[in-house]
Amino acid sequence: MLPAPQFHVAVDIGCRQHRVAIASSDGRLLKEFDITHDLPGFRTFFRHIARHERRFGTPVIAMEGFNGWARPLDSQIRARGYRLYNVNNLKLARFKEIFPAPAKTDGIDTRKMLELLTARHHLPLAKAVLQEVAPTPPENDKLKRLTRRRRQLVNEKVRIVNRLHADLQAVCSGLLAITKDVDNLWFLRFLTCRDALPKLARVRPQTLLKIPSLGQKYASVIQGWQPHAHFADDVAWVGEMIIDDGQRVLALLTSIKALDAKIAEIAQRSVLARRIDSLPGFGNTCSAELAGEIGTLERFATEASLALYLGMAPLDNSSGQYQGTKTPRHINTRAKAAMMTAVARHIACVAQSKAYYDKKRAQGKKHNQAIRATGRHLVRVMWAMIKQDRDYGLRN
Repeated sequence: MLPAPQFHVAVDIGCRQHRVAIASSDGRLLKEFDITHDLPGFRTFFRHIARHERRFGTPVIAMEGFNGWARPLDSQIRARGYRLYNVNNLKLARFKEIFPAPAKTDGIDTRKMLELLTARHHLPLAKAVLQEVAPTPPENDKLKRLTRRRRQLVNEKVRIVNRLHADLQAVCSGLLAITKDVDNLWFLRFLTCRDALPKLARVRPQTLLKIPSLGQKYASVIQGWQPHAHFADDVAWVGEMIIDDGQRVLALLTSIKALDAKIAEIAQRSVLARRIDSLPGFGNTCSAELAGEIGTLERFATEASLALYLGMAPLDNSSGQYQGTKTPRHINTRAKAAMMTAVARHIACVAQSKAYYDKKRAQGKKHNQAIRATGRHLVRVMWAMIKQDRDYGLRN
């Protein structure tokens, strides 16, 4: 059977406009043009696609910046059922080093992408640069956006808490000493119950007990601090910043809690998230984050590819008598962070995994290396669970 006729489209993504090049399947350049990143620009893009589709067949599209600056053009391409390839920027740079162009422009980049599309069936390097975008369940797409948003809020909270800790240490170290964690709810609510820090030293016992989650225990601690309260001279203006940061942390905690509820609800509809969640120690958040970042196993040819994507498989880095490894650069850092956290918790829950971790430590591996080695084994387990459509279970 003869292959269906097709033509190639390359899109170099920019911030405000994108460069597009269209070529026939044999590499002959047919059209080059720019589109703006708005509705008229997208209509122009699909109008050109439809015009060439009537003449040359089905389009195959390569895009730089999938799921980043390319949104929402990438989702509109997928909604129309066109084959879409994501261009790996790191590997594209290596390809251009091997087959250099005389200059660097958006037009040259799109032509290089067209060369990759033409050569992908014959040149392994070209095939490695292009990654076909497989359709993912909508639940996993939602989990990806929500868990990324949650991680951003958590990182913001950590930065503000660190700043709050430093400011309290400078302005009123005694106030900081009454709590072990600055982001305790009772402490944040006490810290923000007045519009100036010195007023906290005069809050009455009955008022303290009305603060949610404070209780008699911490009220007694605060009463022990109040007679000896001392504030630095700059409390008049730094105190406002401290209270402002405390209010922001409270708002972030509320937003994170709301996101957790949404993530838990959507994760129940995701087959991938439920399978991963059956692994002991992985938990709702890590399972949802991994499901969102993985999307679908159809993206990966083998479980080794998945392990590399999750950052659980180092690459060989050997020469002559030297035998070593190196960390791959093209990994999903968010998925790796979630995997490292989940594996550490899994080891505390499963004796067999703890024994494997201890074995790696005895071999001289550092903690993170032993965690990744255990994670590499768990990727095999995860792959088998999903492929065989079953949950995690220990053998008796």
